[in-house]
Amino acid sequence: MLDQKLLSILVCPLCKADLRYEKEQQELICLPDKLAFPIRDGVPVMLVDEARELSSEEREKYS
Repeated sequence: MLDQKLLSILVCPLCKADLRYEKEQQELICLPDKLAFPIRDGVPVMLVDEARELSSEEREKYS
């Protein structure tokens, strides 16, 4: 589980938008850029090259 203080200051490295924490998938979601940043061993990996693009189903789910 990520610390709430850390979650409150993390933003998307591309657009600086707030991120949505998905606990079960261990990802941080950027809705404007449609990207999911992984969390590995409790550490958010905020590199665009490591992010995956959200599927159309996920985009609808998070909208």
